[in-house]
Amino acid sequence: MTVNDIITKLNLSVLGGEQGLKKEISGAYTCDLLSDVMGNVDDGNIWITLQTHKNVMAIASLRDLSAVILVKGLQPDADMLEKANEEGIPVLSTNEQAFEISGKLFQLIHS
Repeated sequence: MTVNDIITKLNLSVLGGEQGLKKEISGAYTCDLLSDVMGNVDDGNIWITLQTHKNVMAIASLRDLSAVILVKGLQPDADMLEKANEEGIPVLSTNEQAFEISGKLFQLIHS
């Protein structure tokens, strides 16, 4: 499954990092604590968070993540978008809560 696939199936908005829309997804990780994500997320995962600053993209790049989903309709800072575009890591958005989008993504990946 690719980032493009989940955008369509989960009705997500693309905010930046469009170059990475064909990346494969290996799983997902839902967390807002940066140090926890850095220590526990797997390469190729999608990160679901409410964090909207450039440090998110630093971790996403370091851990080779496929995309970042921002929840509750949150919008990224300009610095975060700039870094997403530089790194080619899609930043996606949903109006749903982290719990809801995590459950839907889990079902998609494991169906």
